[in-house]
Amino acid sequence: MQTIKSLIDGQWCEATEHTENINPSDLSDPVCRVANASAGLARQAVEAAKRAQPGWAATGLQARAQILKDISRGILTRSHELAQILAKEQGKTLPEARGEVQRAADIFDYFAGEVYRLGGELFQSVRPGVEVEISREPLGVVALITPWNFPIAIPAWKSAPALAFGNAVVLKPSEFTPATAFLLAEIIKDAGVPDGVFNLVLGTGAEIGQTLLEHPSVSGVSFTGSSATGRKIAAAAIAGNKKLQMEMGGKNAMIVLDDADLDIAVFCALDGAFYSTGQRCTASSRLIVTPGIYERFSQQLSDKILALNIGHALDDKSQIGPVSNYPQLEKNLSYVELARKEAGSIIGGERLQRASEGYYLQPCLALDVDPQARIAREEVFGPLACILRARDYEQALAISNDTEYGLSSGICTQSLKYATHFRRNTQSGLAMVNMPTSGVDFHVPFGGRGASSYGSSEQGHYARDFFTCVKTSYIRS
Repeated sequence: MQTIKSLIDGQWCEATEHTENINPSDLSDPVCRVANASAGLARQAVEAAKRAQPGWAATGLQARAQILKDISRGILTRSHELAQILAKEQGKTLPEARGEVQRAADIFDYFAGEVYRLGGELFQSVRPGVEVEISREPLGVVALITPWNFPIAIPAWKSAPALAFGNAVVLKPSEFTPATAFLLAEIIKDAGVPDGVFNLVLGTGAEIGQTLLEHPSVSGVSFTGSSATGRKIAAAAIAGNKKLQMEMGGKNAMIVLDDADLDIAVFCALDGAFYSTGQRCTASSRLIVTPGIYERFSQQLSDKILALNIGHALDDKSQIGPVSNYPQLEKNLSYVELARKEAGSIIGGERLQRASEGYYLQPCLALDVDPQARIAREEVFGPLACILRARDYEQALAISNDTEYGLSSGICTQSLKYATHFRRNTQSGLAMVNMPTSGVDFHVPFGGRGASSYGSSEQGHYARDFFTCVKTSYIRS
């Protein structure tokens, strides 16, 4: 079995503690052996990044852009291997894994172009003979803490802008999906990123994450994960006066009005709520439906759910893979039991047995749920969605906005009036019309409001807002 290691200052580092990387599709077939870094190795990674960052920032634009293009090309060259490992360790189906790998390549290619587009501004001062120049400079050493649900796309959309704008990186991926991050680190190293500019530290968040948060040489922290963990990270980062960017939970609503195209509405709900095993922060976990379409929508969606093929991530017939890890499976099952108590009725939600022992769970749809029920207010992060009744559009919008979260929301309607009003009045960072709440482009901003996000948006040219500092210079000629 292969042992994967941390990358620190250009070297693959052995460790004293090892764990097995579990395959959620087949518990008897572990993915690899993981050498877990210590807090000391994490500190070495930060120190290596600090030494290497000035030289990387001084690297010419063309050379830096070419390296990012080479990373993109390296991802595509190894796309089959990456997709196989990603599906095996994370549990998403092979087509979804292939799509995520392609997305990672696209992100690095996009930010290769952003290297040239950083730009600045020039103003005349209010004082005669003085000019004012606004420029952007690298933040410095950035710690990137990434989750298990998108084990290459999220590391890519954090690492690519960080490197493009001259920062040095310490990446701490989830302990549940270290192998995909390891392959990405190999590709980045092989593309010619100087030693110390990109570092990978494998291990638990409790030890490695805390070490990165406390290190005085870390200038910024970009985190994606749960809201509960985000609050702890925020407290530590602010105490250390670090720039902070966080993408966290969601309890996203999809409104379905009487005039909606039924097939489109059912597709949006099925895709948004249940694909990727519901393990997306943008998943549609609250389906708010008006009376004229409620019964038809509920019945057709229920039929689609019961027809889904749930199986091994590498099986071409599988439409949905297993839950990614055992702690998440336990959480999902506890919410299924809660749904049995809180909902009028439920569809699915059974633990499934397959040829190989794994974390298989049938998607669950809870019908006739009160908007104040726990299952309608707490993030599950699994294949469980609630259907809530609303008498009209106005009440549906009020229910949709009645949440501490504010990441994504959607509406299915053929009314331009309601679609326009919804886009302007939904209290979320992402608004979808006749589209699933999940699924975003890589060249435009991603971020939410309330308990879903903190700090500047990710992706597109908005990424520069976190990964650079603004400098105002006054020049007398």
